[in-house]
Amino acid sequence: MMTGDQYRSSLKDGRRIYFRGQRVDDVTTHPTFAQQVDAAAVGYDKIYDPDPNGLSQLMEAPRSIEALRRQTEDEPDLLSGISCTSAMTLLTAADRLDARRPQGADNIRAYVKDIQRRDLRIVECITDAKGDRTLAPAKQADPDAYLRVIERRTDGVVIRGCKLHIAQAPIAHELMVIPTKSMKPDEGDYSIACGVAVDTPGVKIVNAGTLPSDVDRRDYPFADAHFCSHGFVIFDDVFVPNERIFLDGEADLSAAFAHSLGTWTRVRGLARMIDEADIMAGFASLIADANGLEKVAHIREKITDMAIHATVLRALLEAALSNARTLPSGMVAPDELYISTGKWIGASERALMTRHLQDIAGGSLLTAPSRADLDNPETGDLVRKYMVGAAAYDGEYRLKLFHALKDLTVSATGVYRSIASLTAGGGLFAQRVVLRNRYDIGRARRMALESVGMEREG
Repeated sequence: MMTGDQYRSSLKDGRRIYFRGQRVDDVTTHPTFAQQVDAAAVGYDKIYDPDPNGLSQLMEAPRSIEALRRQTEDEPDLLSGISCTSAMTLLTAADRLDARRPQGADNIRAYVKDIQRRDLRIVECITDAKGDRTLAPAKQADPDAYLRVIERRTDGVVIRGCKLHIAQAPIAHELMVIPTKSMKPDEGDYSIACGVAVDTPGVKIVNAGTLPSDVDRRDYPFADAHFCSHGFVIFDDVFVPNERIFLDGEADLSAAFAHSLGTWTRVRGLARMIDEADIMAGFASLIADANGLEKVAHIREKITDMAIHATVLRALLEAALSNARTLPSGMVAPDELYISTGKWIGASERALMTRHLQDIAGGSLLTAPSRADLDNPETGDLVRKYMVGAAAYDGEYRLKLFHALKDLTVSATGVYRSIASLTAGGGLFAQRVVLRNRYDIGRARRMALESVGMEREG
């Protein structure tokens, strides 16, 4: 297993990372990426085992509900969580490949074991550029709008294309490349799944992010603590050897990967949503007290709404874990009906919870002076004086609350978190599709008839 420092050293491999028009020479020291690297390094140190024969349990498939619960709840850092999601996706897909493409399933299991042995981190690459979304991959004006195989050799394949929205891509070691959807019979070249190292020739990662670079970061505590860049990952004629290929040409199996990813992305996404829902309810209570409004009826009701929201999400996660299913390999996976329901409610109701929080906070959410104004000897004491709220709360404390709430709800970070809650693990419609397919509507119809003494339909 690697320590945090060894992880930092492992990123100095010549990878081609770009940000705001410039190539990044070293992600470990670059002001935009160093914070993410540091957070991941802390995660490495949290679970480090000095035993030379020890293996990271991060990629270990859960074999019981208790192990699944621990895996869902114990996330050392964001990159580790994404790595675990990616590995579980591959292992789940391997079960579905066993009958038709056993070599692909074997490659998956060997690949995950190798990543575990070397204690690497892997991120998922699924969403293609897509071009004209009214057209299928094979019908696009530019055939590279979806990632595809452009050459097959005896020792592997060459792929070309792009994957979008790849969280933590610049600071990972490996890229899990999978089809974005179910492919048609004539789309075999697009039915490719494989593992690609970040430093492979032809891989270029162009990054976007929300970390404030020209302001006092004290005014943006969430961005400062939880920044996550997203890579526009380009595969510019990248060679993939046979042992790293999981699927190649079997269009009817292409959806197995996206389906598997949806399950594991949603369970971890729901767990993070619960934490955020509790944090938002906590901030609502804190700012109401600081403003002296904690006993106002409509504010108490809004905080109650937020508490109910967090509790419903937690109950759905617990239901998904308690009703987990065992796959043919013995791996235990969360129940998709409860996971998709929880993710849908969490994403669709987040805007209302945000509105409640903003309404409770009031106008100073937007107009509170900066933290730097507290440092100015001419304005500091005056800002503190006039930011005082209820008697027990000083002006500096209240100012800090406002900046935290602003960053959580209306800054670039707040907007990012709002969109991410909608799109991660598929949009709202994708979760509704899974929910509809997993809900036992036949049982519901039978119950409806039986409730009024009817024996059959029609």
